[in-house]
Amino acid sequence: MKHTIKYFILVFYVACFAQQSKYVDFTTGSAILKVVPDSSEIAGAISYKFDVVKPVDSVFIDAKHLKVDSVLLNKKPVLYSYNNKILVVRQDFKPSQGNKISISYSARPKKALYFLTRNEDWNIWTQGQGKYTSNWLPSFDDVNEKVVFEFNFEVPEGYQVISNGSLLGSPSFSNGSANWKFSMNKPMSSYLVALAIGKYRKKKETAESGIPLELYYYPEDSLKVGSTYRYSKRMFDFLEKEIGYPYPWLNYKQVPVHDFLYAGMENTGATIFSDAFVVDEIGFNDKNYINANAHELAHQWFGNLVTATSGEHHWLQEGFATYYALLAEREIFGDDYYHFKLYESAVDLGRQDIAGQGTSLLNPKASSLTFYQRGAWVLVALRSIIGDQIFKKAVQNYLNNYAFGSVKSSDFITEVETLYDKNLDSFVNTWITNEKFPAYSAIDLLKERSTFIQEYLMVDCEVKSSKCEEYLKYGVSDEAKIKVISQAPELVTKDTFKSSLKVRQAIAQYLTKIPVDLKDEYESLLDDASYLTVESALYNLWNNFPLDRAKYLSKTRNIHGFNDKNIRLLWIVLNLNTPYYNAESNQELYAELTEYTSAKYNADLRINAFQYLKLIGGCNELCKQNLDNAKSHHNWRMIKFAKDFDLKLEEKKN
Repeated sequence: MKHTIKYFILVFYVACFAQQSKYVDFTTGSAILKVVPDSSEIAGAISYKFDVVKPVDSVFIDAKHLKVDSVLLNKKPVLYSYNNKILVVRQDFKPSQGNKISISYSARPKKALYFLTRNEDWNIWTQGQGKYTSNWLPSFDDVNEKVVFEFNFEVPEGYQVISNGSLLGSPSFSNGSANWKFSMNKPMSSYLVALAIGKYRKKKETAESGIPLELYYYPEDSLKVGSTYRYSKRMFDFLEKEIGYPYPWLNYKQVPVHDFLYAGMENTGATIFSDAFVVDEIGFNDKNYINANAHELAHQWFGNLVTATSGEHHWLQEGFATYYALLAEREIFGDDYYHFKLYESAVDLGRQDIAGQGTSLLNPKASSLTFYQRGAWVLVALRSIIGDQIFKKAVQNYLNNYAFGSVKSSDFITEVETLYDKNLDSFVNTWITNEKFPAYSAIDLLKERSTFIQEYLMVDCEVKSSKCEEYLKYGVSDEAKIKVISQAPELVTKDTFKSSLKVRQAIAQYLTKIPVDLKDEYESLLDDASYLTVESALYNLWNNFPLDRAKYLSKTRNIHGFNDKNIRLLWIVLNLNTPYYNAESNQELYAELTEYTSAKYNADLRINAFQYLKLIGGCNELCKQNLDNAKSHHNWRMIKFAKDFDLKLEEKKN
C-alpha cells in the first residue's frame, strides 16, 4: 500500500508540473449523461480523444469526488489511479494520434452543479469558474486545455435544457425522459461548460451577422422579457462591429437561474445569470441587466475565444469585458454616462489604494475591483495614447493570432507595440505593474475629454455656500444635483421635486427629516416608477408623520418591489408597528415574514427577512430552523450570514 501511495504521489507531481498540454493534446470530448434530480445525481460516461505530442509516462484528467465505475483506453480496460481529485492512467505513451479514453462514472456534486427547486419545479444549473466543472464532469481544471465538446443529456420530460453549442434536432422522448443533444464546433476550456435545466420559454432573435440569439425566461415572466433583455440585440450587433472580429460561436443563449452565485457567468455561447435581473418596467429603472448582459457577452471574445494562461493575467478577461461593456453602454446612454462610470471607478480604485489594499494588476490575488475596473482603465488610457485606429487593429490582431488559444499580458502589449512602433514599458509600469493605480492621471484624462466631468468636479457642497442653492435651481447635470443633495439635503425645495427620476430617488434617500412644507411633494415620491424610491419614501414618511401612517400603508399595500420583495418586507414590518392600521392580522403578517426565511426563496429575500425579524425581535423556532438550514446553503454569502446571525442570537440570549 505504501508503494502505491508513493507511486501515485510521484505520478501526480510529474503530471502537474510537466504541464500535460505540452505532451498530450485532448481534442474532443463526447458525453452521454443522465440527470437524476431527486437524487441530485448525474451519471453516465465521457470519452476524450487525444493525441500524444511527445513521449510521456501518464495522462491525467481532473475528477473531483466522483464514483468511477470503469476506464477504457482505446476501447480496452486499463489500470488507473484515482484519489478523488485526479484520475491517472500510467503507460508508456508514444507520439500518436486518435487515442481515446472513456470514463464511466456517477456523481452527487457539492460544487459546480446545483440541484435547486423553484416554485416546486427543478432548476438545475452549473457554475464552473472558481468551482471547477470537474466536480461533475471528468475534465480539465487547466484553462489552457481546450476541447470541442458534445453532450447528450437525459432529463425528466417537461423541462427545457440549455447547454453549449447547437441543439442537434429536437429532443427525443422515452419512458418519461427526454434526450437533448448539443454539439460545439470549436474548442473551449472546461470551466466554460454550461448546463441549465428548468421550466423555460424562449424568445428568438437574429443578429445582423446571422447569429441566432435565444433569450430564455420563466413562463410567468413573459411580461418582463422586454425590460429584462432590453438592448440585447443592439449590444450584440455593436460589439461585433466595435471589436472587429466575428462572434466566434454557433449561437448565443442567455438563461436566468434561481439563486445564482454571482451576477452572471459567460459560459461559451450560453450565459447563465441571476434571475434577480429579471425585472419589470419599474424595476428596470433601478437595477437592470444591461451592464451584466454586455459584460458576459464581451467575454465570448475575451476569456472564451482567447483565455488568460493563469490568474496573473486575469485582467485580460475581466478588464476587457468591463471595458467593452462600458462601450456598449455608451452606445445606448451616451458619453456623459460613460465618463461618469469611469470617474466612479477611478475614485473607487483611489480609495482602495488609500486603504492599503491596492495591488499590481498582475497579482493573481488582486481584488475584483482591480481586475475589472483597473483592467478597463488600462484600455481607456492606452486607446487615448495610441489612437482609435491602432487600438482597434491591435485588438483584431490579438484575437486573430490567439483565437481558441491562451494568452499572457505581454502577448497583447506586443500586438500594440508592433503597430504603434514604440516601446510601451513606461505605460505598462504605470498602468499595469505598479501597485498603486494612477488615479490623478485617470481623472485628468476624463477632465480633458468631458465638460460633464469638469462640471461635476466643480460642484461641491461639503462646505456650504450660496452657489449650492443655485446648483439645484439651474441646469447642472442630474449627477451634480445628486451630489449636492447627498451633501446638503436641507437645500431641497419644492422645485427640486420637479427634477428627474434619479434626482427624486436621491431626495428619498438623503432627505430623511422631511420639512412639513415639503410633505405633499414628498408624498408624490410614492408614485414614482422606482422601487428604491418608494421603499425609502415609505419609511421616511411613516417615520416623520405618525398620524398619516395608515394612509401610506394603504397606498403601498400591493407593491412588492424586486424579487427580494424589498417593499413588501418593509411594509409588513411597518404594519406590525402601526397598531391602528389592520389591513391584515398581525399573526398573518408575522407568518408571511417568517415564511420568507425558508429555503424555497432566494438568498437575498431570505437574508432581508431574517434581518427584519431580528429588528423586531421575532425570530421564532421556525425562523431558527430555517436559519440552521441556511448554514448548508450553496451560496457562501448565505452561509456566512446565517452563522453570524445565529451567533448574535446566542449572544443576545446569554
